[in-house]
Amino acid sequence: MATRSQNRSYSVLLVEDDLADAMLIEEALFEHGTARTIVKAEDGVAALEYLRETAARLPDLIILDLNMPRMNGRELLEVLKTDDTLKLIPIVVLTTSAAPEDVSGAYHRHANAYVTKPVNLDDFTHAVRSIDNFYLETAAVPARP
Repeated sequence: MATRSQNRSYSVLLVEDDLADAMLIEEALFEHGTARTIVKAEDGVAALEYLRETAARLPDLIILDLNMPRMNGRELLEVLKTDDTLKLIPIVVLTTSAAPEDVSGAYHRHANAYVTKPVNLDDFTHAVRSIDNFYLETAAVPARP
């Protein structure tokens, strides 16, 4: 049975400091039909600036690297998940670290998925679709006035 999210594409905020990785992720997201739009930020500070400036049109999904300058992904994740406006945006951590403390730390800070680089695109797409399926199946949409 087809799920409602199979053909859904997302507005994505990609927080990644490595230009080559960012280009590969962007290309893969567009090729798989996962992204409709992608905005890139090179670190947590730039990501927060973008999110706070565009609060009326927040992304559907944030893809977050952990190891970045200025504000790393761990710090950004903490800020995002404690902000009332931003905490409901699903976050996929996409990083080279498979260290148990990074994985558990990301989930402790309420990341929705954790995927390691080099990424298997099928696994990554499955993680994103699983988040979407969960939200579509369980989230209560607030009534509009």
